[in-house]
Amino acid sequence: MFKQLSARRRKKGAPAAKEGRQGRVTVSVHPLFFALGAYFLLTGRFFVFLSVTAAALLHESGHAFYAARIGCRLNRLRLLPCGAVAEGSIDGISLADEVRLALAGPAVNAVCAAAFVALWWLFPETYPYTDVACYASAALAAVNLLPAYPLDGGRVLWCLAAKKKGEKFARVLSSAVGKVFGVVFLGLFAASLFFTPNPSLLFFALFLLLGGLGTKDCRYERIRFDLSRELARGAPVRKIALSESVPVKRALAFLERGTLAEFDLFSAEGEYVCTLTQREFCDALAFVSIYAPISACLTAENPENTEIPE
Repeated sequence: MFKQLSARRRKKGAPAAKEGRQGRVTVSVHPLFFALGAYFLLTGRFFVFLSVTAAALLHESGHAFYAARIGCRLNRLRLLPCGAVAEGSIDGISLADEVRLALAGPAVNAVCAAAFVALWWLFPETYPYTDVACYASAALAAVNLLPAYPLDGGRVLWCLAAKKKGEKFARVLSSAVGKVFGVVFLGLFAASLFFTPNPSLLFFALFLLLGGLGTKDCRYERIRFDLSRELARGAPVRKIALSESVPVKRALAFLERGTLAEFDLFSAEGEYVCTLTQREFCDALAFVSIYAPISACLTAENPENTEIPE
């Protein structure tokens, strides 16, 4: 339901981390997730449980999609009693991209909720079948915007505070606000015991109080497309013409699975400079910041092009 990304950051001027090993996305399920599902099943609300889980997975797909746009990929997904968690380190990205990454999940939920409302307007008879999914999506979007770390709103607060007062102040502030909200939700759970017990409030409170249930040291890995299978059958080559001053981040958006990319680089005057193959481009990502010009990939062994903008 709520994501947790590691906020460890790379200092300016430090080399970008080398790409991690390639592999499929791993999915793990917390035992209490099954326990919560059984509780909802026994209380006749299993469809609610499924709807919230689906909304949480869509939420995490929003984070994963934007991460892919800036050259990273999800390498682990966890199903917790408080929802789904996309795990990753966001070392090396700017504060602006970190904010966009945090807001990507709530944005997906908000769009889904709006789509359901539009569906009701066009086909009112669908309301009884989609109302729970709509409310779950809207609730996830709203709750994740709370300025409580490690929720998405808390990460936005962290970024804004880090920009103004530094990372040490941001860490203290976001942690304190997160714990305050954790105590509030713990109180709401206690109040629910006098009416209809809501264990989700308890798990959510623990999620905030414990900072994500121990999911701090995890990673998003750099994208590096493995074309070995495609090349065995034959893969199309896609030519992209770019100015040599275009940032690496922009070039990453042109990479597609199953297609081999080649970048024809041109100077500001429109003169052809050279062709950069996809392999050369991906190899350079281990040393070049995504905010550096793509021309830096031609001299990737030089670590001076790794400064991260604010």
